[in-house]
Amino acid sequence: MIRLFNVYYPTRTIVLLMCEALIVSGSFLLATKLVLGPDTYICLNYEYGQLKIAALTVLTLLLSYYFDLYEPQRISERWEIYFRLLLVLGFLSFLLSALVYFFPQIDIARYVLLLGLMFLTLGLVIWRSMYEWILGRDIFRERVYVLGGGDRARMVVNVLRQRKDAGMEVVAFEAMPTDREERKTAVKATLESFRGSSRGVDRVVVALEDRRGELPLRELLKLRFDGVVIEEAGSLLERLTGKLYLDGLRPSNFIYSEGFRVRPSQQLARRIVSTLAAAIGLLLFLPFFPFVVLAVRLSSPGPIFFRQTRVGMGGRNFMVVKFRTMRTDAEASGAKWASKDDPRATKIGRFMRKTRIDEVPQLWNVLRGDMGFVGPRPERPEFVPWLSENIPYFDLRHMIRPGLTGWAQVRYGYGATLEEAREKLEYDLYYIKHMTLGLDLLIMFETVKTILRRRGAQ
Repeated sequence: MIRLFNVYYPTRTIVLLMCEALIVSGSFLLATKLVLGPDTYICLNYEYGQLKIAALTVLTLLLSYYFDLYEPQRISERWEIYFRLLLVLGFLSFLLSALVYFFPQIDIARYVLLLGLMFLTLGLVIWRSMYEWILGRDIFRERVYVLGGGDRARMVVNVLRQRKDAGMEVVAFEAMPTDREERKTAVKATLESFRGSSRGVDRVVVALEDRRGELPLRELLKLRFDGVVIEEAGSLLERLTGKLYLDGLRPSNFIYSEGFRVRPSQQLARRIVSTLAAAIGLLLFLPFFPFVVLAVRLSSPGPIFFRQTRVGMGGRNFMVVKFRTMRTDAEASGAKWASKDDPRATKIGRFMRKTRIDEVPQLWNVLRGDMGFVGPRPERPEFVPWLSENIPYFDLRHMIRPGLTGWAQVRYGYGATLEEAREKLEYDLYYIKHMTLGLDLLIMFETVKTILRRRGAQ
């Protein structure tokens, strides 16, 4: 896997993206050459042809990204890939037609875009078929043995079977004998069977519930010196899922691992970027402000803004500001989390929550320094003692400023139960461990997709 902005991406996904970039640019270059012939050089070098083709390439890749074509774990059936691919090409054709109609100067030359789109459709469909065929070959799959027979091992197996894009195939995983000595003998025999065999393994994932006195060190060392990768289950799960699983997480993981360092210089840089982003966001929203105020006023009686106490950095309370989306008596029976299709929300409020417009006033909280642009979602003080008591390490999320958006918000969404809050914390801990300015910018980029696809809103 390749690490970018402290996030791990499967190598095959990066190769897929780069090859598609070449196909897109190659299709429009070929169309230009066929249409313009000897004038191609002039068009590319003196009429911004290269820049236009580069822009077309970026636009096509962005559309593919927004239709999840680089996140195969979100696509359940193979036919969906081609359906989404045709959607991308349809949107691209419509968008280019509109742009050329209103701004004819952006056209490369007459018929070039039409011919390029035809080449692109053919090229991408053929490439995706070849890509699926190539990745189905054994030579491009890592053979993985999961050492363990408990819940943790089953979790690793399930994740690997869901994440086919990781290129790992579980070739051995079996229930362990309950007797300790029998278990140790069975594990050693299995590991020895992989040595010198043409059907051996490329990677062993250690997922034992309790390693004390049970870890077959000698056999693992032999495999290691044979070139087999030996990896702990926690680190593999962290790379594949982008979260720190609380099961099996110990204080030593925080003490000895890299990360979880809140450096003043890094926090200053994040604060500057947050302030700039919030100021720009407020300025861009200013023309729409009167319309939103009028919509909230007409939706139901009550104030325009909604103020609520939240817990911020260091456990200090602050007052968060949002546009009101619910009736004024929404919490007459006490504090509770919002739910899907919450009946307390007004009609306008539901739309604002789906599009995140209700969150815009929180930019003021970012400017004030109560929040950062990126960070864990600020929780209500009514729930914090209960969550801290039931979820280990919950208070760690208060070591940094809460955020308007965050890693958990773009990768998981809204949490309205104890179990969902627990899983969200696993994403928050990953973010705190790997927090950098680059990761913040990546989360801001992914937030746009989350809003456009209306994911995670309640």
